[in-house]
Amino acid sequence: MTLRLKINLIVSLLTLLFVAAMLALQMRAMRESVHEEVVAANRVAAQLLNRTAWLYAAQGTPAMLSFLQGVGRVRSNDITLLDNEDRVLYSSPNSVYKAGRDAPDWFDRLVSPPPSQMSIAFPGGKLMVSSNASRAVLDAWDDFVLLMLSALGLLAVVNAGVFWLVGRATRPFADIVHALNQLESGRFDVSLRALPGTEAAAIGSAFNRMVGMLQQHIETERRAVRAENRLSESRELGRWVDQKIEKERRLIARELHDELGQSVTAMRSMALSIAQRVQTLDPQAEQAARLIAEESGRLYTAMHGMIPRLTPLVLDKFGLVAALEDLVERTRNSHGGVELEWHLDIELDRLRLDTDTALVLYRAAQEGITNALRHGEAHRIVLALQGDEQTVKLTLTDDGRGLPGPDAARETSTGHYGLRWLAERIDSLGGDLRLEPAAPSGAQLTVRLPLPAAVAENT
Repeated sequence: MTLRLKINLIVSLLTLLFVAAMLALQMRAMRESVHEEVVAANRVAAQLLNRTAWLYAAQGTPAMLSFLQGVGRVRSNDITLLDNEDRVLYSSPNSVYKAGRDAPDWFDRLVSPPPSQMSIAFPGGKLMVSSNASRAVLDAWDDFVLLMLSALGLLAVVNAGVFWLVGRATRPFADIVHALNQLESGRFDVSLRALPGTEAAAIGSAFNRMVGMLQQHIETERRAVRAENRLSESRELGRWVDQKIEKERRLIARELHDELGQSVTAMRSMALSIAQRVQTLDPQAEQAARLIAEESGRLYTAMHGMIPRLTPLVLDKFGLVAALEDLVERTRNSHGGVELEWHLDIELDRLRLDTDTALVLYRAAQEGITNALRHGEAHRIVLALQGDEQTVKLTLTDDGRGLPGPDAARETSTGHYGLRWLAERIDSLGGDLRLEPAAPSGAQLTVRLPLPAAVAENT
């Protein structure tokens, strides 16, 4: 059902209710009018017959009969003359007013007053006066029919006018529907002209904005698909880049440790030596030399703090367990107010990991501790390394603020770069990364990686 037809039906219903209310009021007025007319006519007839009955009755029944025949019919009354034996001597003639027509029975029952009858007795007989509202009811029926025809005409005129006006007002919506159908068929460049009417203009503007945003989203989606395809195609390139980056990090860390570290140490030693030599000769030179030694010491400390972030050299020399223990110890030293527990639940002789697996596990522990301290503001962290013949698992649990969103799994894909990089590296190694809320508070990072086939065979 169209909006135009719905509005027309609503207006028709309201008009019908209004007409029905008016007809009900008019029906009530007609009933009161008929009642008033019948009662008034009955009183007139009663007064007339009461005053004249005894006058003519003294002259005999023939005189009364002659009087009644002369009077004829009294409006809205039927007069009957009976003798002492209840034989009908006279009955009022039928009314010639609108002769041959009567109102419908249902209408007569609605508007007719209750019938009334009056008896006037006199010597030799009696008069029976009965109310007859048929002519008054017929007048009311004629008025009712005229009113009904007028109401129907008004209803037709109102409906025709409303139908035309609504059609004119809803004409812009046909353009909107047509544009929506085009949009559904795949035409995303459709737009609406400036539509007349406040509501239609607002809908048209909203539709045009929606189409514009839809085009932007479609273009963004296309770009995302193309980017995803390129990313999929360059996944091997990404792995190669990661390997190169790790290699360069190792080289830089070794250069810092071996070359620059020795140079800074030599600078500090020479500065201290100079300070001792000029201690009594030149106090200013001594102060400058000691300042150089202090700055060299700070540079050496900062440099050694950078090396583990670039690459854990201890991982290459002593393995994953030693690297994790070094990470735990350095974290305890730098964050005295944090309780950090370390658990190793795997036999060391089974923990023969390849370079990529060991590096990913170390980076996962490093990233988890950094996030727990920086974002979770944790006070207690538990790091555990477990394993069996097929897999190795690293878990890190903290008591911090926990995850910001209700869906913890999304953190690995929508979080910061560190977690995304870890997820990609772990996925490339056939492993699994999960970040979940911890009870009663905090978060738990779990990394599960399969052991190399050679290790599984050896064990």
